[in-house]
Amino acid sequence: GINIWCAAGKGTFGTGEVVRRVMATGLDRVVNHRRLILPILGAAGVAAHQVGARCGFTVSYAAIRARDLPTYLDNGMITTPAMKEQTFSFYERLVLVPVEVVVAMKAILLAAATLLLIGALVAGIDAGIYLAAALVGGALTGIVAGPLLLPLLPSRSFAAKGAFVGLIWSACLYLVADGTSWNIPVTTAAFLALPAVSSFYTLNFTGCTTFTSRSGVEKE
Repeated sequence: GINIWCAAGKGTFGTGEVVRRVMATGLDRVVNHRRLILPILGAAGVAAHQVGARCGFTVSYAAIRARDLPTYLDNGMITTPAMKEQTFSFYERLVLVPVEVVVAMKAILLAAATLLLIGALVAGIDAGIYLAAALVGGALTGIVAGPLLLPLLPSRSFAAKGAFVGLIWSACLYLVADGTSWNIPVTTAAFLALPAVSSFYTLNFTGCTTFTSRSGVEKE
């Protein structure tokens, strides 16, 4: 499938692409009507009047979710208010988390293995394990906790939201690992580096959301 919201914003699901696909497939020879049904979230990238002028098909924006298409067709191709409402519930965010984990895991494990080796060589195996665990925990905090707690976290900035949960992870690590025995450089590193890691991965979640803007992401 295609992430319509993201593709429309980037221009890869746009007027030109729709026209090219219609022409390439010879759609006018396959169907006896001249109407294209497109998802509402694709409207940001498709100029309906240009599609009609270039390939002869009129564009109707049906619904946000594909599962609403049967109802839309049975309803005389009329879009109801419910079909226009975009939700982003806890469950809808939850189902995206495993995908984000799988995508990021290779880089996370490689970095964790590197820290484990460096820590073990410099300060012993226990230090290496703590370093690796701290990194993995910081990354998972940004990937899992950030998206799931999204509406509850302060700030509109995804980077700030990620940094906030990262600070919580740093504090938890400090308590569990007896941070009172750490020296100042180690403590400073824990409370600066780990929120930065969490911030990065929560910021990456902007591509999965339905309410961020391209300009907002560019600013972050």
